[in-house]
Amino acid sequence: MMRVFIYDTTLRDGTQREGISLSVADKLKITRLLDDLGVHYIEGGWPGSNPKDAAYFEAVKDLDLRHAQIAAFGSTCRKNSQPADDPNIQALVEAQTPVVTVVGKTSMLHVADVLQTTPDENLRMIRDSVAYLKSLGKEVIYDAEHFFDGVKLDENYGMATLRAAVEGGADWLVLCDTNGGSMPWEIEAYVETVKSAFPDVALGIHTHNDGELAVANSIVAVRCGVTQIQGTINGYGERCGNANLCSIIPDLQIKMGYDCVPPDNLAVLTRLSRTVAEVANLAPDDHSAYVGKSAFAHKGGIHVAAIRRNVDSYQHIDPSLVGNKMRVLVSDLSGRGNVLSKAEEFGLDVSSQEAVQVLDEIKALESKGYVFEGAEASIAIRLHRAQPEYQPIFTLIDFTVLVEERRQRGSLSEAMVKVRVGDEVVHTAAEGNGPVNALDLALRKALTPHYPEIEDFQLADYKVRILDSGRATAATTRVLIDTQSSNRRWSTVGAGTNIIHASWLALVDSVEYGVCMGSKEPAMALTSHR
Repeated sequence: MMRVFIYDTTLRDGTQREGISLSVADKLKITRLLDDLGVHYIEGGWPGSNPKDAAYFEAVKDLDLRHAQIAAFGSTCRKNSQPADDPNIQALVEAQTPVVTVVGKTSMLHVADVLQTTPDENLRMIRDSVAYLKSLGKEVIYDAEHFFDGVKLDENYGMATLRAAVEGGADWLVLCDTNGGSMPWEIEAYVETVKSAFPDVALGIHTHNDGELAVANSIVAVRCGVTQIQGTINGYGERCGNANLCSIIPDLQIKMGYDCVPPDNLAVLTRLSRTVAEVANLAPDDHSAYVGKSAFAHKGGIHVAAIRRNVDSYQHIDPSLVGNKMRVLVSDLSGRGNVLSKAEEFGLDVSSQEAVQVLDEIKALESKGYVFEGAEASIAIRLHRAQPEYQPIFTLIDFTVLVEERRQRGSLSEAMVKVRVGDEVVHTAAEGNGPVNALDLALRKALTPHYPEIEDFQLADYKVRILDSGRATAATTRVLIDTQSSNRRWSTVGAGTNIIHASWLALVDSVEYGVCMGSKEPAMALTSHR
């Protein structure tokens, strides 16, 4: 297997995404996760650019990393200065990393308009900066910024900048599609040109996603002989982002047979992706390839019927290879197989007739505003209710909710609930912070003496969506409730034109699921034929 070295720049280039700011503690946590995956290089930041990056390079020395080397990033020395006297170069040295990555200008546009120097002086800056850092025993990676745009403007000069880095002793030449506008065939042609010109120098690729081609361009470059991929977790980065390592690594390792990370470590990829998203305070992208929650989710009835016979019929890999899992969704697009699969997940023995009964109920409810994809506990409890021996844990007799606005006390919400539990009629009342909270508290008060485990239930989230806003206050409302106990979390749904009644329906599902099925762990029971 040919080795491809993975160079992660989430902590530097990734943080240039709008809305991301990582503390030193955040960066150290991500460093450990990347090392667990087995990447070869972790670019920690630009020392000298801000105190936080300087603090990171000091703190990261104390980490006992098993796989990764830490790289410090910076630019060549300034025009008309020597590396030994240049603050940026000295900041790289003071970071005390074994690897330094130096970025230099390839494009004449940048030499003339950004650096405002001569072509020869830019070549001197590249050569001398690399040579100085090599003289200190560093592994030097040279990032040729705007390489592909630069060689399109002036191929001879673009190649001359690479030659200057090689003359300085660079260990790697990394070709950067900095503006993210290159096409795969352009990447292929120029990588072949560089490979022919510098056959003994290791090459890398650094792409951006402005044309939605960063992953494709990276893979094309590897096929042409590049052996280092630079990218970020989840593709985070400036503008449209960088090449997404969460797609590139499994593409190369699973599909193409390259050695990128230790094989057993690939299974941490999904957890890494989602943890980095949480640390960055961003919602994970459910639809990301390989690692997204929906990457192996099946909704269409025909699809689910097929995977019940052979799981490979609608999956391109075994999701466990990247630490993900298959999911079956139930909706108005579902068939009987979706419901049977969901019953198997929850350990329920459901007949074909019972599955059809529940499916018909779900389709009818979805036509009224329900959506069950994000409320699997509401599916599970309907499957439970379809069992021949089913007995409800309680039966509603009636409830009343009062909302008052009083001059002395302000707003007041009170709920009264009357339910039958076995042979006993229980009548309770409670005040709450709003009508739904009052209703929840009154129901709990009625049921907790009979089902003490309810004491452990907590409402973790409450979402309301207006479905037909054109009807104004008469619109249909969908309510999603997340409930958690000490060891589980589940979601239920209710819908209707009365928001309190919709909330009650979701509350009933939540309580009944927690009591009757809260100890059941869903487990996919489908067979792979790999």
